[in-house]
Amino acid sequence: MAPSYDAVLLIAFGGPTSPEEIRPFLARVLRGHPVPSERIEEAVRHYMAVGGRSPLNEITFRQASALEKALKQRGLSLPVYVGMRNARPFLRETLDQMTADGVRRALGFILSPHQTEASWQRYQRDVAEAQEELGGATPAIDFCPGWHAHPLFVQAISQQIRPALEKVAAQKRQATPLVFTAHSVPTAMAERSPYVQQIYESSNLVAERLNHSRWSVAYQSRSGRPNEPWLEPDIGKVIRSLAAEGAAQVVVAPIGFVCDHVEVLYDLDIEAKGIAEGLGMRFLRAGCPNDHPTFIALMADVIEAKLSAVSDQQKISG
Repeated sequence: MAPSYDAVLLIAFGGPTSPEEIRPFLARVLRGHPVPSERIEEAVRHYMAVGGRSPLNEITFRQASALEKALKQRGLSLPVYVGMRNARPFLRETLDQMTADGVRRALGFILSPHQTEASWQRYQRDVAEAQEELGGATPAIDFCPGWHAHPLFVQAISQQIRPALEKVAAQKRQATPLVFTAHSVPTAMAERSPYVQQIYESSNLVAERLNHSRWSVAYQSRSGRPNEPWLEPDIGKVIRSLAAEGAAQVVVAPIGFVCDHVEVLYDLDIEAKGIAEGLGMRFLRAGCPNDHPTFIALMADVIEAKLSAVSDQQKISG
């Protein structure tokens, strides 16, 4: 199949890679939002508690390298670039490099499984703004469709959860609560998108694949003004409720995150775990997909399907 694109662009949030980058990174993330200085310093402490850096950038480049190899194995020799919203390489820098490399048309893959204004729409807008800043002399970027219910995404998440469940004694496994988490967003934003529906659909498909009937969805990493309604229930509240019901352990699966970063490493592994253990509960956290082969296969599958659909459309219109 002759590809209709000559490159792939992975689009990610980005993260600080050293303690010195934390405050500049947060300033970019919070630009235009009046956030009290104490909240910013709290976020700095979170990053310092997980080593003073985020592994997100490194993992994203591992994903890009593995994806390029996977595509090549499928007969698709497409270079895979990485562009970040809030860290280097910024989208503008990557688009500039792609232009210099002679890329004319690229396929964008947004590294966010569930669609809301804060994820998909903002990423697409950021790409358009970067293109405009560069005067339009950049590659055209089309975007892959959503993949929250793709069988390989369901498989990848299931493969990450299973080892955590298997740490529970077999006779207690079915009764152990499995809690899927995703980033909370303002309820008004969520109502304008398929975000909540997609999270529940993904979670249900994974639970069915695992044949695990006791599951629920919780939200995490809330920010914003205290008086602004955000999606609930919060993971901390869910853990407390489960403890009150007598649950001895909980398995938490961050289904809304495709790689480890501070929302997982601090908000779950330190904060949520601390709540659970303080209540005498065992806390088991499923891994993120990161560069797991099944997740890479998902990305390659979505890209190949998009290439095929575009090729078929060109044949019809030609």
